[in-house]
Amino acid sequence: MTKNSFQWIVDELPYAKPFLFVDEIMSIDETSVEGTYRFHSDAAFFGGHFKNNPVTPGVLLTECCAQVGLVCLGIYLLGDNKQLKDLKIGMSSSQMEFLVPVFPGERVRVVSERVYFRFQKLKCDVKMYNKDNELVCKGTLAGMMSITNE
Repeated sequence: MTKNSFQWIVDELPYAKPFLFVDEIMSIDETSVEGTYRFHSDAAFFGGHFKNNPVTPGVLLTECCAQVGLVCLGIYLLGDNKQLKDLKIGMSSSQMEFLVPVFPGERVRVVSERVYFRFQKLKCDVKMYNKDNELVCKGTLAGMMSITNE
């Protein structure tokens, strides 16, 4: 598959700007996903975190990892189901370790490996890298994914 063939997954995400933290899905299969996002310099949160030395808040790094590494993979796994518009998502746990900061304008790459997907719960090991391929953060995320049947 080409990179553009994964745009349908991004289109199905239940997020919109300014809370959409996925630009592109680079690869995806039954067990893993890789995607990117650029933290734009004009994002409002950089004005106050921190006011003289802006860095991306850890909670937003976690959210980016969750959107790429958990939700995009979940949408792919549920993709044959035509009722994705009724998708319900809830984060059930996160354990993240932060190693280096992400500055305004930086593009990050998230790599996620599925640990399991059963009983509508998806658990993944995620890693985020910066442009220099340094490990920014890593951890384990889990969430519930369900589709409401009519």
